[in-house]
Amino acid sequence: MSRDFLSIIVDHKKKEIEAAQKAIDLNDLKRAAHQRTEYRPFYDTLKQGKGRGVNIIAEIKRASPSKGDIAPNLNPADLAEKYQRGGAACLSVLTDERFFKGGFSDFDQARAACDLPMLRKDFLISVYQIYEAAALGADAVLLIARILTADALKTLLALSRDLGMDALVEIHSEKDLETAQGAGARLIGINNRNLASFETDLDTATRLCKALDTDQIPVAASGIANRNDIDRNLAAGIHHFLIGESLVKADDTVAFMQSLIHGEALS
Repeated sequence: MSRDFLSIIVDHKKKEIEAAQKAIDLNDLKRAAHQRTEYRPFYDTLKQGKGRGVNIIAEIKRASPSKGDIAPNLNPADLAEKYQRGGAACLSVLTDERFFKGGFSDFDQARAACDLPMLRKDFLISVYQIYEAAALGADAVLLIARILTADALKTLLALSRDLGMDALVEIHSEKDLETAQGAGARLIGINNRNLASFETDLDTATRLCKALDTDQIPVAASGIANRNDIDRNLAAGIHHFLIGESLVKADDTVAFMQSLIHGEALS
């Protein structure tokens, strides 16, 4: 059997971390992480909108392993400004270079162009990367339950909080949800895409959200392409969405964002 996408990505990520540690010592990274002064409220922003309207975490995404190039020549600063103008609640930036063609530069440019709370989206598997995210200025990090042991998830979640960052814990199955709940995750990203095969099923989020605790906030991710997709999730009680591909490909970013939030473009 051929190896799945996720295993390949994680194996490569381990090599990246080894190289990064040789370039920047962990102690130096820790100092940089503790020296940051600007924090934007990621979790609190979403919590304030819990159960009300549509809240979008708009993503800056150039490519993916399954789709190839999506918007390789996007301008991070321009997109961030348009996302904020269009009504996004938060911002997500892919920082993986090898498979998604993102990077820290995309994050830096986007942060300088808007006031939105920002998520570093990557395949985070070590404390080094959490300190790296804090030093970068991330307000939240993505933690994927499937690629972490229960103990590792607890450790990275606790460290994120200690460094003033929130964590969006991503799940795709009941087993992932059990791991996330055991770790005390309060912001749950339900990925409609299976990261092993990259196949997408929009019923995943609407099914799994029923099993969340009342104090957990669900965020539907992957495959959200139009207002009809939004309405399906609203009917299931999901009001938060992480949207990338359809936004970066939109001809009119602001109008499309508003159509997702309000059901029609606003002038």
